[in-house]
Amino acid sequence: MSDTIEIKSAPKQHVSKTGLVLELLSRTDGATIEQIVEATGWLAHSTRAALTGLRKKGHFITSEKREGAGRVYRVEVV
Repeated sequence: MSDTIEIKSAPKQHVSKTGLVLELLSRTDGATIEQIVEATGWLAHSTRAALTGLRKKGHFITSEKREGAGRVYRVEVV
């Protein structure tokens, strides 16, 4: 018999794509549609629909147009 103890790591939690979008939007710099598309694999129109869905769920999402970066979206904590 061995005196070693096998320690198993906790299973990794599954992060949904919507959760991933919220993480991106929570960054200080926010995220562009292109960044969200790259992270999720969604098409641009699906990404915009997801932003609308998050708004309907009560998230306060702002957007601003930045020079050289296009439109940047952020979720604001109210």
